[in-house]
Amino acid sequence: MRDFGLYVIITRPRIPYGEVARVCVERGVRMLQLREKELDDRALLAAAAEIRAVTRGTETRFVMNDRADLALLAEADAVHLGQGDISLEQARRIVGAGAEAKGGGMLIGLSTHSEAQAREAIAAGADYIGFGPVYATPTKAVPDPTVGVELLREVVGFSPVPVVAIGGIFPENLPDVVAAGARNVCSVRYLMEADTAKELGQRIERLQEMI
Repeated sequence: MRDFGLYVIITRPRIPYGEVARVCVERGVRMLQLREKELDDRALLAAAAEIRAVTRGTETRFVMNDRADLALLAEADAVHLGQGDISLEQARRIVGAGAEAKGGGMLIGLSTHSEAQAREAIAAGADYIGFGPVYATPTKAVPDPTVGVELLREVVGFSPVPVVAIGGIFPENLPDVVAAGARNVCSVRYLMEADTAKELGQRIERLQEMI
């Protein structure tokens, strides 16, 4: 799997899910993840269907957060696991016949928060890893300790799979993240605080120009 640039996570957006997806497709975003911790399964699947309808047949891969079972039902292209979710091996048993045409199954990403976790994820066969939080962030109820740009640099240096830098990243500190070698970056709050589709598109373009 090659580097893909900007990774967009949908969490409590101010505009409809389908609009977020449309803007991402139009701006050439390659990875679009649905991460809504407070929705029940039916609501998650409804949101996923809205996003999938827009991304199907495009270059934008739709990623379901945490739930391999719902990823399969939603016909997602990938599932992203956290450290407290089922193992990568268990997820592969569920989504091995998933929507990703190349590689024999659905892509699986894994969040990591230390060098040891990053190495374990790579050894387990993750298609890509998230690494962070690079900076402090309130997007999680129980945030993990920050990793900083120097540790990010180390992980990017040894990882054979794409590394997504995540956590507290805004245009103001993005140059330091890129300088650490990151080629895949996620900025949640900066994008999800956009009030209109036009503003979201402008914010996406600004980040893409900087990565």
